[in-house]
Amino acid sequence: MKKRVVVALGHRALGTTLPEQMVAVKRSAVTIADLIEEGYQVAITHSNAPQVGMIHTALNEFAKQHEDYTAAPMSVCSAMSQGYIGYDLQNIIREELLNRGIFRTISTILTQVVVDPYDEAFYTPTKVLGRYMNTEEAHIERKKGNYVVEEPGKGFRRIVSAPNPVSIIEIDAINALLDAGQVVIACGGGGIPVLMQDNHLKGASAVIEKDLAAGRMAEEIDADQLIILTSVEKVKINMGRPNEEELGEITVEQAKKYMDEGHFGVYNMLPKFRASVDFIEKRKGRNALITSFDRLSDALKGKTGTLIS
Repeated sequence: MKKRVVVALGHRALGTTLPEQMVAVKRSAVTIADLIEEGYQVAITHSNAPQVGMIHTALNEFAKQHEDYTAAPMSVCSAMSQGYIGYDLQNIIREELLNRGIFRTISTILTQVVVDPYDEAFYTPTKVLGRYMNTEEAHIERKKGNYVVEEPGKGFRRIVSAPNPVSIIEIDAINALLDAGQVVIACGGGGIPVLMQDNHLKGASAVIEKDLAAGRMAEEIDADQLIILTSVEKVKINMGRPNEEELGEITVEQAKKYMDEGHFGVYNMLPKFRASVDFIEKRKGRNALITSFDRLSDALKGKTGTLIS
């Protein structure tokens, strides 16, 4: 049996602008191709924060200038970001594999992720996105029921909730493709957040933490390992203090202890540890690896990275 893994690509693996993304994806494709060449069965997810913000800003600015067009909801912006990031990833990974003499179909699935309408996150939005607005525009947004936050000296910006992922609508398709030996790109940007209303799926004005969605997908495809690629080679505790320490191989119990002690940023490393711990505790024999994408090969050999097991 091939080892099934979920690889979560962070911001550094994608860049910010379109030209940056093309360069970054080529580097990331080498890392993914190495895994496939080693015999891993790979599902990929990725961040989308700069991209979805860019799409949201562009479409809303367009709607302001053309009265016949309406502003785009967050769910639509999320879907668009999944599509164009997936397009770049699947083409460049395919090319890298063919250059190595490996033929493998790579498919991007526009993925909807169910969230709970009563999730506490809906009462405390945290994710800032989109362009700066003036006072009048911010008032209009508030009248629509949207949350707005002011940044002194700059203006106002939309702020949305980050609810937890509950389940993945397209999970059967993801599993079918993986079982057929294909490479799957899914749950991009945490997935398109949706609310279940009987048989109807309603897009939610929210974003989902990419790492939590990666952990959910890893659980639902029964993966053996969750690999989170980020900007650091190893996770550190006691950052900036004399007793600063890099974490190598640690247990789930140690990971929980460090989380409780507040070593990790709420919007940075903490979701990675939450996702890892939740995934590992669901079944024996699993582990999670956090490292930089350019050191993954060494991390898989135990030479670097933070391994939770």
